[in-house]
Amino acid sequence: MKASVIKEMTTAELKENLAEERINYSKMKMAHAISPLENPVSLRLKRKVVARLETELRGREMELTA
Repeated sequence: MKASVIKEMTTAELKENLAEERINYSKMKMAHAISPLENPVSLRLKRKVVARLETELRGREMELTA
């Protein structure tokens, strides 16, 4: 998910997507521990998407307090 797409989302959508991505990442991580994923790089990409969502949410929180 690109940063430009994330910036266009509303705060509620960001929170919803973040929760969903975290669940998906946890499932992928568990599946990888049991039997290796075909593409283990997808774990890294999923983790980066979660970080982008968290960063945007935090930035919006900082704007409100400033």
